[in-house]
Amino acid sequence: MSIVGIFSMIMNILSDIVLLIGLVFVFLGMLGLMRMPDVYNRLHTTSKIGTVGAFGVMLSILMRAGFTPIGIKAITVGLFLLLTAPIAAHMITRAAHRHGVGLCKESVIDEYGKACERCKK
Repeated sequence: MSIVGIFSMIMNILSDIVLLIGLVFVFLGMLGLMRMPDVYNRLHTTSKIGTVGAFGVMLSILMRAGFTPIGIKAITVGLFLLLTAPIAAHMITRAAHRHGVGLCKESVIDEYGKACERCKK
């Protein structure tokens, strides 16, 4: 077997491992979406874990396809998600808090609410 064949086999195995890790993170994000008690916890789970999972899947596509047009598109989508999803979740959370969506009863502290009240004074 040639060096190129061995390298290709190693890249395929690494791509599969990264894909599985990404899929586990996507699954955990989905599970958190169903299990978390309020909108703030759900957004935290889906924005952080789901973003890392989706980036892992896109990275796996890049590793498998190489720097072909599909690989470049995959990493572009992954980077776009990595940059925009947490910002979008923050803005949605902020809007929910400003519109009075309450925290779950298990929440013990509301730092953002305290900061908003200090700004109003």
